[in-house]
Amino acid sequence: MSFYIVHELRGLNSTQDGRVRMRSLCAITAAQLTETLHLLQEIPGISNASVNPRVGSVLFFYEDIQARSQALHLLTGNRVDALPAPQEGTAPPILQEEMPGGLFPLLRFIFLRPFLPALWRMVSSVLSALPFLTKGLKALLRGKLNVDVLDAAAITASLIMRDFRTVSMLTLLLGLGETLEYWTRRRSLDSLTESLSLNVDSVWLLAEDGSEISVPLSQVRENDLVVVRDGGSIPVDGVVEDGYALVNQASMTGEPLGVARSRGGSVFAGTVVEEGQLVIRVSHVGDGTRLRQIATFIEESEALKASIQGKSERLADMAVPFTFALAGIVWLLTRDFRRAASVLLVDYSCALKLATPLAVLASMREGARHGMVIKGGRYLEALHEADTLVFDKTGTLTNASPRVVEVIAAPGFERDEVLRIMACLEEHFPHPVARAVVRKAQEKGLQHEEEHAQVEYVVAHGVASSLYGKKLRVGSRHYIEHDEGVDISPLEEAICTQSALGRSLLYLAEEGRIAGMVAIDDPIRPEAAEVVAAMRGLGFKRVLMLTGDDERTARVVACSAGIDEFRAQVLPADKARIVQELSSEGCKVLMVGDGINDAPALSASHVGVAMIDGTDLAREVANVLLTKPDLNGLVCARQLGRRTLRRIHFNFAATLTLNSIFLLGGLFMLLPPGLSALLHNLSTLGVSLNAMRPHLKALKTPRQEQPAC
Repeated sequence: MSFYIVHELRGLNSTQDGRVRMRSLCAITAAQLTETLHLLQEIPGISNASVNPRVGSVLFFYEDIQARSQALHLLTGNRVDALPAPQEGTAPPILQEEMPGGLFPLLRFIFLRPFLPALWRMVSSVLSALPFLTKGLKALLRGKLNVDVLDAAAITASLIMRDFRTVSMLTLLLGLGETLEYWTRRRSLDSLTESLSLNVDSVWLLAEDGSEISVPLSQVRENDLVVVRDGGSIPVDGVVEDGYALVNQASMTGEPLGVARSRGGSVFAGTVVEEGQLVIRVSHVGDGTRLRQIATFIEESEALKASIQGKSERLADMAVPFTFALAGIVWLLTRDFRRAASVLLVDYSCALKLATPLAVLASMREGARHGMVIKGGRYLEALHEADTLVFDKTGTLTNASPRVVEVIAAPGFERDEVLRIMACLEEHFPHPVARAVVRKAQEKGLQHEEEHAQVEYVVAHGVASSLYGKKLRVGSRHYIEHDEGVDISPLEEAICTQSALGRSLLYLAEEGRIAGMVAIDDPIRPEAAEVVAAMRGLGFKRVLMLTGDDERTARVVACSAGIDEFRAQVLPADKARIVQELSSEGCKVLMVGDGINDAPALSASHVGVAMIDGTDLAREVANVLLTKPDLNGLVCARQLGRRTLRRIHFNFAATLTLNSIFLLGGLFMLLPPGLSALLHNLSTLGVSLNAMRPHLKALKTPRQEQPAC
């Protein structure tokens, strides 16, 4: 086998547990991975193991170095201490799972079986049962009493009773269940993959002799020169080496207007060249490429199960011994094998274990189709449970394309110089306000070459640097006035005027003196007030807005959005603290943010939501990503979470009710075993199809549907 180590965590000494995640270098089927899993589980000292057929990965936990060595020997054929990953830029194999059986068994059962001789029908039943019997026997030999063992026992009981029609029906319905799960899982994960995919297969590299050659994206290396022309997607992160172009960064920042990029400028994967041509020196490859991130995301999203999904799976496993015990009691009391078999033919575990993951996957796929990347089933549950909504202001409640409307200089300073210095410092940062300052300087034709010393972004504060030996600080009022101790009274009158208009203010201090400020008009998103009202209708008890602006500006924006609770002059660290305080009060917080500053609060919340036009860090930290620059996706996400949980609860109740009726019917011989098995499996398929309904029915927008609490 050809596996390489993706990640490893070791204990403090050789006696403690460790874990290793490995991935296949070449295509491998789900069946081969499953067989690999079984072999791993037989190694002494391997405490747990799992596989992910979608990306060809294996995860195992070991108790000692010897177990680790044996596992590596199994996966590679070499007893080595560490294995190299593939060369940088090599894309991981995202694999197709094997189709369990499709609809052919159903067609064979309906149209072919009735015309077969009795002997052939019997042989056909036995042959179709063999895979399920083998699966159950393997599970039993590994010491597991799970659903596979129960299915095998039910089929064996039917074979003993020579009820071959029931055997055929059981294998048919079990196969249909596997096909249904496969189809939903594949379609769901394909949608999630597509929503994050760069959709670039090959790139043009500039060779040393000046010629251009086309190579697969997976072969791009750091420091390669990539050529991108009009209309082309930029496939890498890098620095412009030559050329000039307008780059549309809407996919990263939400800013609709093209941004000029020339030699020395930074560009990012996923953005598009609108006009011009660029030669880009690659700076980000290997584990940082989008292809590798997609594979990792798929692994993590499948692993992040909702707690209700885990409960359903635990209940399903617990139901299996109960079913066997009940069958044994019935046989001891009645000595009637048919009655005991009827218990095995009707169980709760199949529907419990199948319907909930199908509901979660279908809903995640539905979210991807409607502009929501939900990074795991647990966050669907969190979207349902949240009762407190917290918004960041800039770039979230307001548009992500603010503009500078006024530049105000303090006595002794020039307006153009204030703007030039601020643009010089702010051009290094991706926040919408920083881009607005840089854009204003470009409009006025101000050159702001990098003459300053190294720029330092002080998280929770602002920007610090120096120019010609002079100390420079750019940031909010709190940073300049309270943290840096700068007297801003020379601008007090202008501050009052601009704040009353609801404008955000950014200050510049030089050598401990206030040099000036810019007033930024950041209009509220047109849908903000409607979305806030809709979210209240969907059960949110409290809605808050957090901002670093002063109270007057914050009040104007909050009033426009229909929010009656806000916190002004809030530092980024305070945002996280406020979220934690709300959580300690028993609130389940849904936090919506977009900036680097919002990342701690997004992490501290019950569920964090980021906008597509936010910073990379915010999008990475968030649990839910809205892939359209529109707050209406927040309403759809809440609706999706609530509907998914409501459907899971309904399926749970339906499973218990229907299977209890079928079980009692079999015990009192009101239903023959074959009919009990048919009804049981049809009910399992029924709740599974019901679990999938969210992706078959389009979600309505807030304008079309009056939200209900």
